[in-house]
Amino acid sequence: MTDFSDALQTALHLLVNLDAGLVEIIALSLRVSLTAVAAAALVGLPLGALLAVSRFPTRRFWINLLNTFMGLPPVVVGLMVYLMLSRAGPLGPLGLLYTPVAMIIAQTLLIFPIIAALSCGVVQGLFDEYHEQLRSLGSRTLATARTLLWEGRFGLVTAILAGFGRGNAEVGAVLIVGGNINHSTRVMTTTIALETSKGNLALALALGLILILVSLLVASAAQWLHTATMHRGRA
Repeated sequence: MTDFSDALQTALHLLVNLDAGLVEIIALSLRVSLTAVAAAALVGLPLGALLAVSRFPTRRFWINLLNTFMGLPPVVVGLMVYLMLSRAGPLGPLGLLYTPVAMIIAQTLLIFPIIAALSCGVVQGLFDEYHEQLRSLGSRTLATARTLLWEGRFGLVTAILAGFGRGNAEVGAVLIVGGNINHSTRVMTTTIALETSKGNLALALALGLILILVSLLVASAAQWLHTATMHRGRA
């Protein structure tokens, strides 16, 4: 119990004094996750909307595939990215393995299905509600998708927050492709795993508290957006 109390006091000291090493790890974690979320949203939002409003023979297959990929094991994603970026892989000459770019790629692949599938669900609900009105106005598929993306923007931000939460908590995939290199690819989750195994509980606890705080902020933002959407719907 004494060891835990000492570790907790040291962790709080690191946080209060904004320890340089701690700030560096947090900054890289946020940079990797936010970049991955932006890349995943850039593709996932329009793709999800198009799947929701389009009608073609294999549509249900692609939706089911997205839903399946939402639960894709992170280590499998990490292995696939590793094979692509390794020296023997097709992208090996780029030298991206064990860099933040490799970690961003891995997180993007993990986040993309979540954002695409959730945005498809949001837009599908709006499409069912406004389909007749949009058809009477002569709105084509792309215009309909764009209109419903804007109409469902609050729900879509929740999908993006869900993706960010997934990426920010990831450890397996980023450890495989990033290597947990000090001052280069060390992020919060991989540092927690490493420092715990070394017995350095203070740094692990400090980063754990930051992760909990980030998760709390994401959950609060998602709840606020859900409430705002409900109030807007009643209005």
